[in-house]
Amino acid sequence: MRTAVITGGGGGLGRALAQGLQARGWFTALLDLPGGFDGLQDGPHCSLHPCDITDPAQVRACVADLRAARATIDLAVYNAGVTLIAPFAGMDPAAHRRAFEVNYWGAVTLASELLPDLRRARGTHLAITSVAGFAPLKHRTAYAASKHAMTGFFTSLRAEEAPHGVRVTLAAPSFVATNPGARYGADGIGRPGAARDGIDAMSPDQAAQAILKGVDRGRDFIPVGRVAALSWWLNRLAPGLYARMMVRSVARETP
Repeated sequence: MRTAVITGGGGGLGRALAQGLQARGWFTALLDLPGGFDGLQDGPHCSLHPCDITDPAQVRACVADLRAARATIDLAVYNAGVTLIAPFAGMDPAAHRRAFEVNYWGAVTLASELLPDLRRARGTHLAITSVAGFAPLKHRTAYAASKHAMTGFFTSLRAEEAPHGVRVTLAAPSFVATNPGARYGADGIGRPGAARDGIDAMSPDQAAQAILKGVDRGRDFIPVGRVAALSWWLNRLAPGLYARMMVRSVARETP
């Protein structure tokens, strides 16, 4: 049985991805912060691993446990993340760094640990980025920067890992309503999927279905949802027009 490691595994999209993979015959190892697995249990097709991905020592120990328990690690899903909705003027620098610690460095740290495992398995890195990872988005300067960094890292890693038979796939959802109504901290940090200005929101199950369908088809880049697909093409063909439309269409939001 192939093994997938999923960060943010206790959240809505993480759980939906795990269910979709289990239905395909995979074993899923879910990583999340302690207390993040409400209602989930270890089982024949799933194991739960409390782990702060911003702590390299915890990531290293978690990967060692997975290696001891599983014959192979075939897929790494970098799904954990936070959002940060605030204008850059007056933004707390610590919040800006926190967005990078989770969204970018958390993924990079795990990728570094799993690099030899995925090479042995000729497996796949699956990075869950965002429309904000390739296009501008109002009041998301820090969030967009962290997702742009993630996109740059994994698209560059693709060329390095191809000779080892390893695939690197990026999935860019527009808005997945994983935490509707959730509140943000005073610094603008919040759980993903709670923004009130989301357009054409998808459920976690819909997003997971689209992502796994793209993975099954061997796609390198998967725009998730109609808005994501339209944004991708419009931003490539007419970036100035896209920026003007974004400014007009995204309402101001108070974190």
